Amino acid sequence: MYYIDPHIHMISRITDDYQRMAMCGCVALSEPAFWAGFDRGSVHGFRDYFRHLTDYEPKRAAQFGIRHYCWLCINAKEAENVSLSREVIAMIPEFLNRPNVLGIGEIGLNKNTPNEAIIFQEHVDLAMKTNELILIHTPHLEDKYKGTRMIIDMLKGDRRVQPARVLIDHVEEHTVRHALDAGFWCGMTLYPTTKCTPERAADILEMVGPDRIMANSAGDWGKSDPMAVPLLIQEMKRRGHGEDVIRKVVFDNPLAFFRQSVRWQEWDITSRNGDGSPSAATTKAEMRTQRRKVKVTQ
Repeated sequence: MYYIDPHIHMISRITDDYQRMAMCGCVALSEPAFWAGFDRGSVHGFRDYFRHLTDYEPKRAAQFGIRHYCWLCINAKEAENVSLSREVIAMIPEFLNRPNVLGIGEIGLNKNTPNEAIIFQEHVDLAMKTNELILIHTPHLEDKYKGTRMIIDMLKGDRRVQPARVLIDHVEEHTVRHALDAGFWCGMTLYPTTKCTPERAADILEMVGPDRIMANSAGDWGKSDPMAVPLLIQEMKRRGHGEDVIRKVVFDNPLAFFRQSVRWQEWDITSRNGDGSPSAATTKAEMRTQRRKVKVTQ
């Protein structure tokens, strides 16, 4: 079964992981900007990081027929440094026209501090001014419920925000309904020991259904598994869920959400170029141009 991993930090993974993901059916992924394992000291470090996400990583993924997309921000763990955060936010528009950038993210809260909330709202303001999708990071462990409610309240307090263009990630049993009921999309992050295991994710899907929800592996610096989405597929098959329901969660839902970005590319996932990459890619803008040409011809 083909699948999309909507949240995985490939900068922290070896190239063999791309190969394994491709063999399991991964055809596309999106990589949010996140913490580098240490707090960066200047805006120049982020500029180099964004170059990595927009220039190098798509080429590494393409070797295995996987389309690589990304998101840009300064993450919540570094948002306590307000002055640096504002420098990074001011620099982000330099990269927003890159063909693999889907929007602003993963932004959110880490310890639910006032500085984190300020920088979160300034990221949202940038996304609204540039008409970008938003990917949200919710806090871990005991801070998750409070942080998720704070994030939803801040988003609902901005009348410019359209919930259908926001993906709230790292939802768990006690936060998923809050996000869904407010009209947002949700992501379940599958970790071997923390966050949400494939088994718990299957429980959540049986609790709330498959609408506006997707699953990802995160695959970051900690103990994580880039094969987590295929493991969820197998768990859902074991429980007797139909292929249409499974496909909706692991392929159709992320596709529907990402298609809202003007830079999302459509392609025939069954067709491959000589280098193994998917062929016949067109941006949404190019598709509209093609449709206009057809109308003129007719």
